[in-house]
Amino acid sequence: MNLTITDGVLGVRPPVTKPHPGFFFQVGEERFRKLVDDHYEMIRNSDISFLFPVNDEEDFAAAKKHAADFFIQICGGPDYFAQTRGEPRMVGRHAPFRIDEGARRRWLEFYAVLLPKLEDEGINPEYIQSFWEYIDIFSIWMINTPSH
Repeated sequence: MNLTITDGVLGVRPPVTKPHPGFFFQVGEERFRKLVDDHYEMIRNSDISFLFPVNDEEDFAAAKKHAADFFIQICGGPDYFAQTRGEPRMVGRHAPFRIDEGARRRWLEFYAVLLPKLEDEGINPEYIQSFWEYIDIFSIWMINTPSH
């Protein structure tokens, strides 16, 4: 696998390809939710924790659920996000948070730690790579603040 982070630029929205649906179907919903939970727990004590509701357990749990629902839907699983939150419109949903390239990179670095564990669990590395390529490129769309 190649978990390289593409350079992101404020205001640039490169074309993005959804992950291979085999990723969700091999990982399964329970393990997928654990992946997102583990990611958020890494964020909790990080230098980007200020972007997340880490001091309110109920809001933090809701943020984890929304993120997992979104990724499950994007990866070809049930449309939980649409059922509970409507259209994704992720750029707009992230607009209130000051996301610069550094924050985006940190967010991705945590996934880069977690995703290789899925390969160890027998998930097809090509499917993992397709998920990585999706989050790497789509996360560029979330940059809304110039880097320092």
